[in-house]
Amino acid sequence: MSLNLSPIIQASELLKLYQAKDVVIFDVSNGKDAQLNYANKHLTGALFIDLNTQLADIKDDFAKGGRHPLPKIEDFAKTLSDFGISKTSHVILYDDKNGSNASARLWWMLKAIGHEKVQVLNGGIQAAEKVGFPMSSKTETINKASLYEFDTWKLPIAEIDEVESASQSKNHIVVDVRDAERYRGETEPIDLIAGHIPGAINIPFTENLDENGLFLDPNQLKLKYEAAFAKTTSENIIVHCGSGVTACHSLLAIAYAGLEIPKLYVGSWSEWSRNHKKIATNL
Repeated sequence: MSLNLSPIIQASELLKLYQAKDVVIFDVSNGKDAQLNYANKHLTGALFIDLNTQLADIKDDFAKGGRHPLPKIEDFAKTLSDFGISKTSHVILYDDKNGSNASARLWWMLKAIGHEKVQVLNGGIQAAEKVGFPMSSKTETINKASLYEFDTWKLPIAEIDEVESASQSKNHIVVDVRDAERYRGETEPIDLIAGHIPGAINIPFTENLDENGLFLDPNQLKLKYEAAFAKTTSENIIVHCGSGVTACHSLLAIAYAGLEIPKLYVGSWSEWSRNHKKIATNL
C-alpha cells in the first residue's frame, strides 16, 4: 500500500478491499440517533465511534476549548487500541453527512498523530449503498490491539490568542467554514451569539462538494483554495467552524487537493463567542 494514499476513497474502491485483514472501518456519524441508526444499518464490519465521548473531551464550560475540544493524547491512544487500531491498520471512515459529520474530524486526528493509512469514504454510507456494499445490523466483534503510542498532535493547531492576532494581520487568513448565514450573523442555531471573527473570510465547507454530495475533483479544489490563499502560506492560515468538527472537512478537502494542511482552531466559534472577543456581522 502506497503511503501517498489519497485522503478520499471511492465506494467502488472500498468494495474491493474492505475484507483485507488490515482494514478497519468506522461509522463516525453523529447526532442523537446516530448510534441507533448504526445498530439498524451500517457497512458490514464497521465499528461505531462516538464524537462526543471518544473524539472530544467536552467540558462543562464551552468557553474553555469550545464544544468539542480534542481528547487527551493518552485517552485517544487507549480508544484506538480498544478498537484494534495499530500503526499498520488501513482505517476507512464514513458518516451519513458526506464526511462533514465527524469522519473528517477523526481523519484529522489520525493524520495528526502520524497515522499513514487513513481515508474518508466519498459520499458516505449513501454512496456505499449505491454500489451495493453489504449492510449489516449485527454487533461487530472488536479485536483489541496493544497500546498505540504517540505523544503529541503533529498537525498545526491554533489557540484563541493566536487566532486573535492572526485576525488583525494582513499576512494571515482566518477561514470560517460555517454556512454563510451563520457567518453573516443572520442566524446562530447552536452557539450563544451570532456573527464571525473580525477579518475572517467565509468559505463554507459545503462548497467542497458537488450537487451529489461528493467531493469536487482534486484539481477543482486546488484551484479554489490556491486562489483563496494566494496572499499567504499554509502556516499563516487558520481554519475554524462552530466547534472544530466541520472545519476538518475543509482541511480534508485541502489535503485532497494536494495542498499543505493549514492550522485548525479547535475551539472555533463556540469558544471565541464565549470569551468577550470582538464579533463582526454583515447585517
